Amino acid sequence: MNVLIVSTSDIHGGAAIAAFRLMNALNANGVNAKMIVREKLSGSDTVFQVGSEHKNKWNFYWERGKIFLKNRLSRENLFDISIANTGISITSPPEFTQADVIHLHWNNQGMLSVDEIGKILASGKKIVWTMHDMWAFTGICHHAGVCKNYEKSCGSCPYLVSASQNDLSHQVFLKKQTAYKNGKITFVACSNWLKSLAEKSPLTKEHSVVTIPNPIDTRIYFPKDKSEVRKKMNLPDDKKIVLFAAVKTSDPRKGMEYLAKASEIMAQHPNNVLFLIAGNNGKELEKQLSLPAHSLGFIAPENMLDVYNAADVFVTPSLQENLPNTIMEAMACGTPCVGFDIGGIPEMISHGKNGYVATYKSAEELANGLLWTLYKADSETLSTNAREKVLSEYAQEHIAKRYIELYNA
Repeated sequence: MNVLIVSTSDIHGGAAIAAFRLMNALNANGVNAKMIVREKLSGSDTVFQVGSEHKNKWNFYWERGKIFLKNRLSRENLFDISIANTGISITSPPEFTQADVIHLHWNNQGMLSVDEIGKILASGKKIVWTMHDMWAFTGICHHAGVCKNYEKSCGSCPYLVSASQNDLSHQVFLKKQTAYKNGKITFVACSNWLKSLAEKSPLTKEHSVVTIPNPIDTRIYFPKDKSEVRKKMNLPDDKKIVLFAAVKTSDPRKGMEYLAKASEIMAQHPNNVLFLIAGNNGKELEKQLSLPAHSLGFIAPENMLDVYNAADVFVTPSLQENLPNTIMEAMACGTPCVGFDIGGIPEMISHGKNGYVATYKSAEELANGLLWTLYKADSETLSTNAREKVLSEYAQEHIAKRYIELYNA
């Protein structure tokens, strides 16, 4: 079986990493899987870049420029929405023509236009689309928040300055509706939470929606001796280490405001906590925390193994999440997790068993969860349960088999 995975990038961003891992998992399980991208950053010989550098930049800036103009020259929410008015043609390369299955992932920022998605559907090939956010079934937004306009046909979009019933979100919604009629799509949600939202949109009505989580290679992410790792990283062995990691730690959606408040609450109790921060702009967050903190800067995913193993707990105060790779990676290393009750997080963290699920946007609950995990819970049991959850539900061999069954259905 030949499968072509389509993604904006191969290893830049959580969605791309998940797609790349799936490709490797499929190849390890007898499938001939390749990946076609706009931005190739890996050295994999099964990943193929399409579009010239000039064309790709033009597509990216033309889409952002049109949003900017349509939104009355407002930069607000400029990267929270995508209109897919332009993109790369992928139906001609041999990787496409030889494929039995076209597996779409995150394809925004100039990768695929809505028109191109229509052409892909019209090819008659089996189409699977793994959704890493809400864009596939909304008009233009990646995360709708409290807005439910996508349950009808969008319009009056809260992301637009000039919102109206026939605004840009409604227009793109109708364009998607037309494109999706060219074939059948099996939408795959990475979490039950995202599946429940997708099923409410008219864009999925004539198609099917299933749930399959992202895969992880548990041979790459595994428990190590904490003391040895800390010695290697020059970290203190007598501290309780709380790890926070994000590509861009200053992104408001990552919830650093609530983490800062939680640290203030924790500082009122006797403790020996050290916050460890991995990601860009970590120094910014370091200054806002009320307890000792150390920023490592950006750490590539392949170098995070020791970082996860050095920590006593991983915290994710994110306000918008589907199925975070970071939680999966931390748990695979036997590190319990604390996060808000949002998106797919409560599906990953089994409250009281491998971590703590805090009330959404409650800094006090976040602090309670961290203190409970560090000082009250049985750390060995939490660690064992975290690893077991990943082995049983997210290990790449299990996920690959589920996708192969889907391809053959």
